[in-house]
Amino acid sequence: MNYWLMKSEPSTWSWNDQLARGEDGEGWDGVRNHQASNNMKAMEIGDLAFFYHSVNEKQIVGIVEVCETYHPDPTDASGRFGMVTVKAVKPMARPVTLAEIKGDERLADMALVRQARLSVTPVSAAQWDIVMELGETSL
Repeated sequence: MNYWLMKSEPSTWSWNDQLARGEDGEGWDGVRNHQASNNMKAMEIGDLAFFYHSVNEKQIVGIVEVCETYHPDPTDASGRFGMVTVKAVKPMARPVTLAEIKGDERLADMALVRQARLSVTPVSAAQWDIVMELGETSL
């Protein structure tokens, strides 16, 4: 299994929106960056991702699971970009802020810190465990 982080502006698509989709999940559309798109192409069914509220909140608020692999994104008229479908697994017991992540030297190499503008990033197993600990969350 692989781990990821997926950013969303809560005013566009929030954790509560994701929860409301239930077991069907929702397509993670609108990604127009080639590196982020390539990260989604690498995702497999069952992979887990942190759901990150970007912009004003800047915090990890939940965990989603990939339930459909990379497929065409109907919002992309060019046909060059695709999306995965994810479903909510559970909220973080305590949201983990970007400030906390940046302040933890064990997470200095996390893509969220190194490539701050990238909307879909890989997370190592060790980083996943640290963030889960910071968020007082277990699966």
